[in-house]
Amino acid sequence: MTKSTGRPAIGTVIYFALAFVLGMYFTYASVQGNYGLFRRIQIEAEIDALSADLARLEGEVAVLQNKTRRLSDAYLDLDLLDEQVRDVLGMVRSDEVVLR
Repeated sequence: MTKSTGRPAIGTVIYFALAFVLGMYFTYASVQGNYGLFRRIQIEAEIDALSADLARLEGEVAVLQNKTRRLSDAYLDLDLLDEQVRDVLGMVRSDEVVLR
């Protein structure tokens, strides 16, 4: 008869230790890795910030397109033209008083 010492076989211990180490590695990689949960949250925050920036820039482009259309040859807005002349060239009408 064989004598039982009460210790598990060394192969079983190595198997479970290896399974535990692999489980810990994949858990760490799924949370902290390049494609993990923290990276996903960071990417979603960047998406929100860039979407807000895109909306702001689209608004600015719409305003500039409107001004460009109003100063085009096909449609000339005299009030806007007068405003631009005053701003860029610093011109004033003869009947106006300038306060500084």
